[in-house]
Amino acid sequence: MPRKGPAPKRPLVQDPVHGSPLVTQLINKVLVHGKRATAQRIVYGALDGVAQKTGENAVDTLKTAMDNIRPALEVRSRRVGGATYQVPVEVKPGRSTALALRWLVSYSKNRREKAMTERLMNEILDASNGLGAAVKRREDTHKMAEANKAFAHYRW
Repeated sequence: MPRKGPAPKRPLVQDPVHGSPLVTQLINKVLVHGKRATAQRIVYGALDGVAQKTGENAVDTLKTAMDNIRPALEVRSRRVGGATYQVPVEVKPGRSTALALRWLVSYSKNRREKAMTERLMNEILDASNGLGAAVKRREDTHKMAEANKAFAHYRW
């Protein structure tokens, strides 16, 4: 193990079109096989569609959707004396954003619309209204944490 400590976090480059690091993170999550131009076209198309449908700023709608998806609690496995317990722990801000983006993109891919741009746009719109599969995933995660609240004293 290295003794220098953890590697320093590199700052995220702001998105050139919207000027938001969140959009950059979303592009990086959509990115497949290094095709950044394709990922940018998908995300920008989805955000343009969101802006047209809502008549509001697309980045603000994305932030609202992220707030509705971002989990506050999750369960982590902890082995104690031969038994494995699901221990509820709070989620750090960076991890909650990463999880929310991961869920947003993965559940967008599972939708039935034809183009990925449409799928992502509709998932963002649903999430901003408190609907959609990504929001359901957050609710399920919170339910799991609530159900295992009895093991909270095992947290580390």
